[in-house]
Amino acid sequence: MTGDGPGPVEAATAELAAWLAGAAGEDVPVGPPADGGVGLTLWPLALRPARQTRGTGTPTPYRFTIRYLVAAAGPAALAGLDRVLTAAATAGEPELVLEAGDPALWVTLGVAPRPALLVDVLAQVRSTPPVAPPVLHPLRLHRLDLRDLVGRVVGPQRQPLAALRVELVGTPYATHTDAGGRFRLAGVPHDPDHPDQPVRLRLVGRGRTLTAEVDPADADIVIVCEPPAR
Repeated sequence: MTGDGPGPVEAATAELAAWLAGAAGEDVPVGPPADGGVGLTLWPLALRPARQTRGTGTPTPYRFTIRYLVAAAGPAALAGLDRVLTAAATAGEPELVLEAGDPALWVTLGVAPRPALLVDVLAQVRSTPPVAPPVLHPLRLHRLDLRDLVGRVVGPQRQPLAALRVELVGTPYATHTDAGGRFRLAGVPHDPDHPDQPVRLRLVGRGRTLTAEVDPADADIVIVCEPPAR
């Protein structure tokens, strides 16, 4: 949400007031009910939390519900209230709550009890997406090759260690060692401009987690797992 235009409560109130005017056939002013008034009035009573949605990428709006009081003052207002109730019930929206008869509500508002409806309207605050900085230089494409990482995991006596999970740290690439302790990570991105840059592997299994730096250019990587220090 930015400073331009009405906020979510103001916008929702104006939209509901316009709908009420169309349904009732008369203008519905926004304001708390008052003794001596005539006709329908609309007033927001409370802001209530709504279930939030989460996702990735663009920030999701913050959602909440506004509860309004639609009150009728004077006998002539009953026909307008009838038309609003019928229109909402027929269309299925906005959501009506027939709980406006609580005496404490009218005591709080300082007016005599009168026929009324509660209307719940869903509103939201939209997050302003970040503005990407301008591109000041020509774009340069950097190509990455794909290669396989092939190796073995053995113990201190060169015995093969099977069923260990082998992960390329910081990536989703993972596999498990076979009965001979061998593993293969296929299609791993490789930067040809830095062929000697080591890669980090994480080994998980047998109650332990180890990391090892290996040379990706090595055709047969051997990782020796030492026993834990006592």
